[in-house]
Amino acid sequence: METRRLLAALTLANLALLALNLVLTARPAAARAAQDVAPVVRARALEIVDAQGRVRASLGVLPPSAPGSAETVLLRLITERGRPSVKIGASEETAGLSFAGPTGTRDTYVILQAKGTATSLKLRNEDGREQVVRPETR
Repeated sequence: METRRLLAALTLANLALLALNLVLTARPAAARAAQDVAPVVRARALEIVDAQGRVRASLGVLPPSAPGSAETVLLRLITERGRPSVKIGASEETAGLSFAGPTGTRDTYVILQAKGTATSLKLRNEDGREQVVRPETR
């Protein structure tokens, strides 16, 4: 009779532990399902590639180009032929964006820049014609 009571108590204890185990393992799975999107992605660089594996966009932090200069954050949008046609950059010294002409051109571009306390807009055509726009001085 005591053996039956002992077996019944052990069976109930095992069932209670099994139920507790199921509850504890099901809770993290439900929490993961509710969080399909990571709140933050941390990386030193990011590249977006097309179906052929070619880099079509990149975002990264570039080291200082010269001693005493600042590092630069640069976003590039790249054509299917590998030409970086859109660039947006920012550092402590300068911020700007540029648009380059299509593949096959060398000197067709637009640059909008804020450097220090000065701003400019530079337009250049492939035929060499160029115009730089700066605010009027007073």
